[in-house]
Amino acid sequence: MARPLVPLISIDALVTAALELVDEAGDFSLPKLAKRIGVSQSSIYNHVSGREEILELMRGRIISESPYVLGEEKDWEASLRAIVRSYRDAFARHPKLAPLLVLQTVQDDQVMALYENLAVALEAAGFRGRDVMSAISTIDSFALGFALDLAAPDVVWAPPAQGYPALTDALAHAGPAQERGEAAFEFGLEILIAGLHSRLQSSVL
Repeated sequence: MARPLVPLISIDALVTAALELVDEAGDFSLPKLAKRIGVSQSSIYNHVSGREEILELMRGRIISESPYVLGEEKDWEASLRAIVRSYRDAFARHPKLAPLLVLQTVQDDQVMALYENLAVALEAAGFRGRDVMSAISTIDSFALGFALDLAAPDVVWAPPAQGYPALTDALAHAGPAQERGEAAFEFGLEILIAGLHSRLQSSVL
């Protein structure tokens, strides 16, 4: 059967529907996606090659919805903070997507641009060679870790009343889940920046 002259669905509609399914259930399948947008499963293959491409399109979508402004060329800290916050904020709207994306290779151009800007900021700071990729991997793990934290239940730790006094006291000061997560993110970002500074200083000595 020939393809219709006017597409029944669009890439944008596919990505939107797939994100809705992930937000609701933590995953999606092509049969459920086809049902959501009211087409046959075979129609989806007229637009994308399959699940992997849809995941990459979702990755690109959420990054494009969380723009960032780079700092001045010499202000690598400002650029780094902007990129990391943008990355974390992108997943804040779709926290259940993070576990799916860590399982496949990054290919989307918009996401590649984010990593390119990250590499440029690190080189501006003074990192060279293997240290650039090591720093990117560390930053990536940090941002994705907090993205996964956004999908965690409100009560992450539930120690019994007796036997864990230090943890119980710490939890009493942590505040609500969102407040705790934001404070931990800022705390971790400061430690990350300080660690990068320390690495730069040790490489100069």
